[in-house]
Amino acid sequence: STGAAYLGAAKSRIDTQQSFLSNLSDSIDKGVGALVDADMNKESTRLQALQVQQQLGIQALSIANGNSQSILALFKS
Repeated sequence: STGAAYLGAAKSRIDTQQSFLSNLSDSIDKGVGALVDADMNKESTRLQALQVQQQLGIQALSIANGNSQSILALFKS
């Protein structure tokens, strides 16, 4: 009887620990997934900002190049 009670208590502890570890594993998986999603959103936004900066730089160079050509044309006249 004492042995059966001991085994029953041990099984109960093992079941409780198994449930805890399962819940912990699920929580970690969800947390890691959320971090990955957040990082992807952050990097996507950063990439878009860099692309806009690049486009603005190209446009600025184009405008500057056009202005210098206009000034050269004035001196040639």
